[in-house]
Amino acid sequence: MHEYTSTMRVWGLTCPGFPEEVSRARRWTRDILQGSPLVDDAELIVSELSANAILHTASGRLPGGNFHLSVALTPHMVALSVTDDGGAGSAPKVEHLDQEAEYGRGLGMVSILAHRVLIHDNDRGHTVMAELFVGLHPEARSC
Repeated sequence: MHEYTSTMRVWGLTCPGFPEEVSRARRWTRDILQGSPLVDDAELIVSELSANAILHTASGRLPGGNFHLSVALTPHMVALSVTDDGGAGSAPKVEHLDQEAEYGRGLGMVSILAHRVLIHDNDRGHTVMAELFVGLHPEARSC
């Protein structure tokens, strides 16, 4: 294989921090992953991560706020990441709350759908990445 050849393809989309952009992010993801067995889970994960960025960070609270969505695709894996503008006071965290909780269940749901969830924060914001693997059994999932 040539040193500059990769089997991974990566797409990026920056969206203004408006609620209607969540549906745009979902459609964009569905278009990229059309035909993949992971498309439904990926669409749900992107919806949750995008909504969290808008609801809980400067991405949706401040004028000019936005969030950035990335989709990385190989024949065996999809990695979805959403980067927000920060300002939430604390990094997102996975919590497994009971079904009656009104808030705080989103990242727990993402961690159930994804095989791995990674959270990175820096002085400019947070990135939540969810990885899905084709053909991996659900019991092999971790956070």
